[in-house]
Amino acid sequence: MKTRIISAICMVPLVALLYFGSFWLAALCIFVAFVGLREFYQGFEHEDVHPVKMIGYVSIFVLYFLNGFMLYSGRPYNYEMILAWLAASVMAGSLVMFDITKKTPIDAMATIIGIVYIVFFSFHVVLVDQSDYPVMRWLVVITAFGSDIFAYFTGVFFGKHKMCPNLSPKKTIEGFIGGIAGSTLCSGLFGFFFAKELLIHCIILGIFAGIVSVGGDLTASAYKRHMGIKDYGNLIPGHGGIMDRFDSIMFTAPFIYYYIAIVLDHFQLGL
Repeated sequence: MKTRIISAICMVPLVALLYFGSFWLAALCIFVAFVGLREFYQGFEHEDVHPVKMIGYVSIFVLYFLNGFMLYSGRPYNYEMILAWLAASVMAGSLVMFDITKKTPIDAMATIIGIVYIVFFSFHVVLVDQSDYPVMRWLVVITAFGSDIFAYFTGVFFGKHKMCPNLSPKKTIEGFIGGIAGSTLCSGLFGFFFAKELLIHCIILGIFAGIVSVGGDLTASAYKRHMGIKDYGNLIPGHGGIMDRFDSIMFTAPFIYYYIAIVLDHFQLGL
């Protein structure tokens, strides 16, 4: 527990990047995408699956280049460009199979999954920051980390009933409930002090994004179990790699962005 706490404290400077947002937050997301993708692909290699890393790395560059170009060109943001990037990335990943003597469809699928799961999902943090409700970028982290931290301590002190023993032996039902309560509490407090006009939405997201964050955590664990690895890396002492720490965000970021796009922007609900 001591190592985990020290590592968490060491990550506090990342909050500054979240505070400044814009370029600094995009730089953080690029870092997470690059390192996370590398860890993810190396996990596949442990099981003799060989995704093409260069395709993934190029996809990161192209995505953020397009995003920057659209932002600073003075033209309306064109989401079709992002869809075009996604389609082109899937096409490029599929070309892996052309080398039929060395590559397999599994190699191609691993390449594509990494781009969608790591690069595209984490990019939604930037999209939240660039939305009409940039303050919501804090909820991406609050719901993910709040759920994780409260679930951990609730599980340590009160956990008795295993939730997914074959997937994540340490997770308990009590920890899950505590995590959702913690996510809701932290999100509600954030809304009360920093976004009162969005307080109800913050509470709603605290509940549902907190649940989604658990799905992100378990998804990353499922990949690790099938890859035969314990951690994605050793970059963060006590936590493992980037993907071990940011796995929940891969799910909370898209969830919160599409909540904004569908509920707040489309229906314009002023709860």
